Amino acid sequence: MDKKISPLSKLFLFMIFLVLYAPILFLVFFSFNSGDTMYSFKGFSLEWYKELFHDTRILIIVLNTVVVALLSALFSTIFGVIGALAIHSAKKRKTKNTLLSLNNVLIVSPDVIIGASFLILFTMAGIKLGFYSVLLSHIAFCIPIVVLMVLPKLTEMSPTLIDAARDLGASSWSVLTKVVLPFITPGIFAGFFMALTYSFDDFAVTFFVTGNGFTTLSVEIYSMARRGISLNINALSTILFLFTMLLVVIYYFISQRTKLTGMGARKR
Repeated sequence: MDKKISPLSKLFLFMIFLVLYAPILFLVFFSFNSGDTMYSFKGFSLEWYKELFHDTRILIIVLNTVVVALLSALFSTIFGVIGALAIHSAKKRKTKNTLLSLNNVLIVSPDVIIGASFLILFTMAGIKLGFYSVLLSHIAFCIPIVVLMVLPKLTEMSPTLIDAARDLGASSWSVLTKVVLPFITPGIFAGFFMALTYSFDDFAVTFFVTGNGFTTLSVEIYSMARRGISLNINALSTILFLFTMLLVVIYYFISQRTKLTGMGARKR
């Protein structure tokens, strides 16, 4: 039987969501303000959005951010799946735990330390700070996230599936592409979208490794905020928030469709 949620628990949950979403809704609300401050709402207007979309520099930065996020999500997903398969296939439990611990260290490490480390590495290697330094950094810190998304699906997979495929004469490549990868597809999609979100929103690491002539939206918003409060920031932040929500919705429908496909396959 499902336990009923008490009114006090509902109130507590409501307060938590209110604290989390109130600042965002406040920001979104004033992005439609015809005035130029966040102290009083003078009337509904799309002035700040029009100004934002007529700013060529901002549009280029948006393109930079999207390209970096998509490429880093793609490559980190590929390397993350390979890493998860390597950790899962480790025969010794001690080796598996060591590899998993090394992967987790990169997730719990402060972004400032990771950003500074990449800055030192790129400086020593003679890599110019810009698009490639940002892309390589984002791929590196997104890989552990993908590994954590994929590993649980590999753990859920019964070894008998692989044994049955091999008994039927399937090669190692066929087992990987026709048994393992289809089974862990939900984890792969989860890892891709998580990596995409992390890359799109990252500030700390990007701030260290970006160079002159190249920047991303998170760094640009920080620079705009330092120059003074402008409702351009509200408009830009609103678009970012809506884009993130869109990613969540897309991921939800893909995961639901994958679950239904998997249930249909098991019924057969």
